[in-house]
Amino acid sequence: MIGELLETVCGKNPDEPKNIDNGKKIKGRVVLMKKSFMDSTDFWASFLDRIYTLFHKGVSLQLISAVHGDSANGSKGKLGKPAFLENWIPNLRSLTAEDEVTFDVTFHWHESIGVPGAFIIRNRHHSQIYIKTVTLEDVPGQGQLHFVCNSWVYPARRYKYDRVFFANKTYLPCDTPEPLRLYREEELINLRGDRSGMLKEWDRVYDYALYNDLGSPEKGSDHARPVLGGSEDYPYPRRGRTGRPPNKDDSKSESRLPLLSLNIYVPRDEKFNQVKFSDFLAYAIKSVGQVLVPEIKSIFDKTLDEFDTFQDVLNLYEGGVKLPDGHNLTELRKCVPWEFFRELLRSDGERFLKFPVPDVIKEDKTAWRTDIEFGREMLAGLNPVVIRRLEEFPPTSKLDPEKYGNQNSSFTREHIETNMNGLTISEAIEQNKLFILDHHDALIPYLERINKDTNTRTYASRTLLLLQDDGTLKPLAIELSLPNFQNKENSAISRVITPAEHGIEGSIWQLAKAYAAVNDSGYHHLISHWLNTHAVIEPFIIATNRQLSVLHPIYKLLHPHFRDTMYINALARQILISARGILESTVYPRKYSMEMTSVIYKNWNFTEQALPADLLKRGVAVPDPSQPNGLKLLIEDYPYAVDGLEIWSAIKDWVEEYCLFYYRSDDIVQGDSELQSWWKELREEGHGDLKDKPWWPNMQTRDDLIETCTIIIWVASALHAAVNFGQYSYAGYLLNRPTISRRLLPEQGTPEYAELESDPELALLKTITAQFQTLLGISLIEVLSRHSTDEIYLGQRDTPEWTSDTTPKRAFTRFSTKLVNIEQRIALRNADKRLKNRWLLKIEELQKIYSLNYHGIRATGIRSLDQSVSAPAEFPISPSRLQYAQKIKRRQKLPTAVIIYIYTHTQGSWGKEENKGAAWDLRKKSRIEAALGVWAD
Repeated sequence: MIGELLETVCGKNPDEPKNIDNGKKIKGRVVLMKKSFMDSTDFWASFLDRIYTLFHKGVSLQLISAVHGDSANGSKGKLGKPAFLENWIPNLRSLTAEDEVTFDVTFHWHESIGVPGAFIIRNRHHSQIYIKTVTLEDVPGQGQLHFVCNSWVYPARRYKYDRVFFANKTYLPCDTPEPLRLYREEELINLRGDRSGMLKEWDRVYDYALYNDLGSPEKGSDHARPVLGGSEDYPYPRRGRTGRPPNKDDSKSESRLPLLSLNIYVPRDEKFNQVKFSDFLAYAIKSVGQVLVPEIKSIFDKTLDEFDTFQDVLNLYEGGVKLPDGHNLTELRKCVPWEFFRELLRSDGERFLKFPVPDVIKEDKTAWRTDIEFGREMLAGLNPVVIRRLEEFPPTSKLDPEKYGNQNSSFTREHIETNMNGLTISEAIEQNKLFILDHHDALIPYLERINKDTNTRTYASRTLLLLQDDGTLKPLAIELSLPNFQNKENSAISRVITPAEHGIEGSIWQLAKAYAAVNDSGYHHLISHWLNTHAVIEPFIIATNRQLSVLHPIYKLLHPHFRDTMYINALARQILISARGILESTVYPRKYSMEMTSVIYKNWNFTEQALPADLLKRGVAVPDPSQPNGLKLLIEDYPYAVDGLEIWSAIKDWVEEYCLFYYRSDDIVQGDSELQSWWKELREEGHGDLKDKPWWPNMQTRDDLIETCTIIIWVASALHAAVNFGQYSYAGYLLNRPTISRRLLPEQGTPEYAELESDPELALLKTITAQFQTLLGISLIEVLSRHSTDEIYLGQRDTPEWTSDTTPKRAFTRFSTKLVNIEQRIALRNADKRLKNRWLLKIEELQKIYSLNYHGIRATGIRSLDQSVSAPAEFPISPSRLQYAQKIKRRQKLPTAVIIYIYTHTQGSWGKEENKGAAWDLRKKSRIEAALGVWAD
């Protein structure tokens, strides 16, 4: 009776199937998640959805035939009858947003439909739903059929078209079944949009825009920033378009949202999922507390916003609120349903309202000051991608002498030969033993403005180093330069500082290393990290979604590596890299930061992003056809390069196997209309300011395709991991990696010089980053360095059904296995005390591997570009020792490869206990130590 009453009031749903018995019924399972607020299900949305369901406004699915077209519908695939999700009201009772809900659905199938290749979904509820997968059972002529969706579906009233999802088949455009062809083409048209209007959260449009949203000119000239991209002066990769109206004071600039607004348009599927968003907010709130507590204390200090001693800096990490240890806290976290609060109740020893102790000071609080550690971090630290071999002495500048005058180095033989272990400069160059960290040319064009228009006072630096017989780098001298453009013959005022350990000379040497670290830190944040792994990748994401169908093999290959990148970049534009944003506040170029990245982008070369090409360009390797990857490293103990080459090779082998399966000849590459449109748009729009560069691959051969895809995956995963996830280990202690300098070297006879003589610690603290900027900076990198609880790493997929093709799946399994083996070899190298560049100083015992940072590139830390912070997804290998190891690693803070080794040598003897959530008791610890003893032997 109630049902009849509802039908009388609301009317029958026109899509609801009538009771018919003819034909076959196909059972299906639909896995989805509901809209959430924070970690809990949005109860109001859930309540309204129940009301809509009572009024026959449910969620329907309609199968599309892959084999039979409908002549009355433009030969599109024939449509089946709509089928509704069953038992909606009793099924949606989950408290937490990360919980998946499975619904049954029953399709009335007729032989005129044949094998389905897609389905239309209509959401007539009040709120959006996240549909993960659909699985059909016993499909005639097919058996089980999988649809991998992973997409938000808004109420149907929000769309001007049908939402279509395809089965997990893979087709080149020319091989697409005819009934699906128009659906494929229309889906791409919908994703491209019409390039007009302000985009809303339910829009799925991918389009390009200039970086014209960084400034706020309505607040005055000091808040205005140049438009990046679209000009010869300021070329730049394109970002995603939002369609926001122009700024009221500058029509060339886009209006900005309020500072703390996170409602920035990117296609909804590019935003953080619910778990990661909760992690992100928890980390942010935790960081705010870590900043506020010392800032409040500083109000009552004798020097406001200043550290007075090194101990003041160490106090950021010591003390705090100690949470309960061990089993009790682990059990408490299990009882908390919200990921947001679980993250605040960490069980790994971190203290509430205190920063975690960075690895660089865990074992020795003074090791960062040594010359050996200073040199080691250029090979195994957070920016190991800049150092190059010195091929001529003195170093020369590549800056235009007509514009900048003579910017060649002032190094002389007398500066360095007395410290070169008996070698002459000529011998060292001939033996490939001289290296340089050179930030001179990148900084000089802006240095005069930076020092004049901001409160930064710094130099452009060059650092010379000698490769010693034990594989370590010995600093020889640091050149600090200021511009002097009025004198064309000698356009740099330079001072060369050489190593010293004691007295005023030792203090000046420490300051010189700090200036060099400031240069390197800024370059790392702005170029190595932001420009070279974030900004340059966004055009590839946009072009891939606009021009490659989800059915396309290259879309399936690349898409996992683009996860969350557009949203992270959008948040960066909103909070980090905007005018007066966090980055401008914490790195030395200040308001010129993004402008500098534009100038450096002029020399960006896509093909040189390949690791072998990069190493050869920097001269740290030489061609050698007898070696893997065709090159020989000149620094044998170079963790980034040694580990990276293995991972590069594994990626390239996987990409080659995958591409050759779908492209049996170069002709197929040339004839692939979507692929050619993708590459054309990428060059001409996404990186349009560099479109005429001769180095772009032509995309006419399989080799072009393989190299291109390998570079994209490398940059988005391994390279990003190398420059992102080690940040807190080194830069979390700002004395080791200062980002700003506030005054120049003191001159004799000044009060600053006298202070340097009497209190060198205080002089250094007054020179580098101030307290608030330090707190802001390390809070930022703490967030960036974290893995979130839903992380998907390189060698993983979010579902084993990502494709129906057996050969690529087997190739991916081999790729995953290679990464496991690589990680084991990395662990062994990291434990080899002969390889000194992998060890922080003062760590002698192998047992200290428990607390060691995993130097070089970590196979498990190399992930699709999901920049911040999560639990590995399902592995393609089952059962997987690596999957087991990841689980243990998250609880016990051991490097994954060490766990793998232990598990191998103890035959998994405590795996079942761990699966029950048992604490790390003494019995397990003794087994680990025993296994480590075997491993050491």
